[in-house]
Amino acid sequence: MSSAVLPKHVAAVVRHHRDPLRALEMFNSVKKEDGYKHTLPTYRCMVEKLGYHGEFEAMENIVAEMRETIDNSLLEGVYVSVMRIYGKKKKIQEAVNVFERMDFYNCEPKIYSYNVIMNILVENGYFNQAHKVYMRLKDKGIAPDVYTYTIRIKSFCRTSRPHAALRLLNNMPTQGCEFNSVAYCTVISGFYDGDFRTEAYELFDQMLRLDIIPDVATFNKLIHTLCKKGDIKESEILLNKVLKRGVLPNLITFNIFIQGLCKKGLVDEAARMLNGVAREGLSPDVVTYNTLICGLCKKSKMVEAENYMNKMVNSGLKPDAFTYNTIVDGYCKLILVQKADKILQDAVFRGFVPDEFTYCSLLYGLCEDGDIDRAMSLFNELTEKGIKQSVILYNTLIKGLCRQGLILEALQLMNEMQQSCCNPDIRTYNVIINGLCKMRCLNDATTLMNDAMAKGLLPDIFTFNTLIDGHCKQLKMSEALEIVNIMWEHGVTPDLITYNSILDGLCKTSNSDNVMETFKAMVEKGCKPNVITYNILIESFCKARKLARALEFLDEIQQNEMRPDIVTFGTLMDGFCENGDLDEAYTLFIRMKKQYRLSPTSATYNILIDAFSERLNMDMAAKLYNEMGDSGCPPDNYTFRCMIDGFCKTGNIDSGYSFLLKNIMKGFIPSLTTFGRVLNCLCVKHRLREAVEIIYLMVRKGIVPEEVNTIFETDKKEVAAPKIVVENLLKKTHITYYAYELLHDAVRDKKLIKKNIPNEVLSGSAKAHS
Repeated sequence: MSSAVLPKHVAAVVRHHRDPLRALEMFNSVKKEDGYKHTLPTYRCMVEKLGYHGEFEAMENIVAEMRETIDNSLLEGVYVSVMRIYGKKKKIQEAVNVFERMDFYNCEPKIYSYNVIMNILVENGYFNQAHKVYMRLKDKGIAPDVYTYTIRIKSFCRTSRPHAALRLLNNMPTQGCEFNSVAYCTVISGFYDGDFRTEAYELFDQMLRLDIIPDVATFNKLIHTLCKKGDIKESEILLNKVLKRGVLPNLITFNIFIQGLCKKGLVDEAARMLNGVAREGLSPDVVTYNTLICGLCKKSKMVEAENYMNKMVNSGLKPDAFTYNTIVDGYCKLILVQKADKILQDAVFRGFVPDEFTYCSLLYGLCEDGDIDRAMSLFNELTEKGIKQSVILYNTLIKGLCRQGLILEALQLMNEMQQSCCNPDIRTYNVIINGLCKMRCLNDATTLMNDAMAKGLLPDIFTFNTLIDGHCKQLKMSEALEIVNIMWEHGVTPDLITYNSILDGLCKTSNSDNVMETFKAMVEKGCKPNVITYNILIESFCKARKLARALEFLDEIQQNEMRPDIVTFGTLMDGFCENGDLDEAYTLFIRMKKQYRLSPTSATYNILIDAFSERLNMDMAAKLYNEMGDSGCPPDNYTFRCMIDGFCKTGNIDSGYSFLLKNIMKGFIPSLTTFGRVLNCLCVKHRLREAVEIIYLMVRKGIVPEEVNTIFETDKKEVAAPKIVVENLLKKTHITYYAYELLHDAVRDKKLIKKNIPNEVLSGSAKAHS
């Protein structure tokens, strides 16, 4: 008697059932039907359903049952499905085990199975193992097909060997395999990945000349490689070429371009592209909007991000957890927690359930805003909201406390973690160690690292680098070098950050020979220097007055395919200025602008202005000062101080006095030294009216000793304040005794107390008090 239930019915129910375990119950119960027997398609359907949902034990049980009822030689397709399932779930060893057992269960793997396991290994970075599978395939006399070669090509490209991949591609026809667009595009991607742009472009043209046209899915993978590197223009060139061959972009193509533009920070262009998607007859999806929203949030364009979320809703799409979390996180990073709260309230109203990421963002924002009480309160409420207080959430709050300088509270919270059966990880320790180092509590930080090791947690590179940097900043080099030795003992290799910290510390405490010795050791260990490394070397050699060698590092930077930065030139210029070679310093300044197209900063100008002022070359100092405005570098307080000092030293008191007033008009407050310099010069010239005006200006601007603020009666304050200011200037040696004698009487001479200073000087707001 035949069953009323057919295998195709069972397969359909299994395929469409949402709950895999309920589907399994049905699958097992139907076996009891008279006349019913599972077939290969029903078994395969059940295996794929369980595997997709991560029910691996149940899946393996079904495979074992299947082997007892179905001819094993027919099961290759099922084994391939299981391998792919494990591969997608990153269970590589399990996928390999399935492949290795096929022979044992009398199912000889064919080229199909070899290709699948090789691809899984290559996709997950197991290139040597993939090569061994390929060699086994050859030993068994199985002929590789076009897919085998394409996987091999991918392996070569992933291991930065695109030229080897090209040789294999060119060899395919001799092996009976025709060229295909996937193989070509894989090699082209490899060349682009390795920055062999010319070879990539020529190979792309060759592919099109051979009339091998990639489909849109293959082409999308190619431009994804380019867009990840931020090379949008090259992607557009390739797109125009395939458009002429009839390949039409799909929504994924536009999504890739939008992602690439956002990665480069070109969010306005990305927004224009999203708006143009409709003109191509396509409708943006959730991924399109999310990509743009994420890009806008990274550029702190939160209003625009929120607008696009609303457009998304208006177009009938439903924002997902990524959408809401991205916008909440964006507002929290800008410390606009109220805005984040509003977005979250609206999201919850629409059915969004806040998750761990949401609360991490809120905790960060609240801590950065200084609202520690609310952050702690929110953290304590998480359990009631159905969120487990995980290590990630603890670490976020601990980091927030440390950034606010609340180290004791952070340590207390870490102790609470252990009591709550949530063990701190190395990141927890790293955050607190970093906080302790910033507070210069190096012994406590080292003790905490030892505590982590005692509990079985191995410090990572961040732990060691934090401690090394902390010791180097306090110039405790013997302790820093001892930590480097501990790194090696624990199998942690020092990286560029480690060496830069050590070099910087040695630069400040040791001679240039020791710095150079450490640099050579770093290079021998295979650690490639960056421009920061060279800047430290330049500083060290400039301090040692070995300027010719310091200058050679500039050429070395270029030889190592790097670009010197503004710090490089600033350090060199300062070195030559300190050595009295202002001509070479100025030559470097011109070279920086013309040869390297670097824009000087206010600090760069200040190095030269200070040097020329010290050498009393005020014409050159004034030339540079005037150039600052044209270069978009407004003078700062230090610039004015240098100019005023120079003018006073050269006896040009008119310019010195004028610059002092300009300084105040710009909203800065000159230092007492600068005030004293001008007052001394005015007194030497017996220009007491201007000198008295400056004293009264100081009183009006509040540049007075604390003693003045203790006088509450206005009349007495007005009389006493100028005299106290003059006495304080003498006490701190900012004015000479000669100037003091003149000013002591002059500030009480009513004939001299007259407001000749412009109102804008009197009303200017102060920016800084140096």
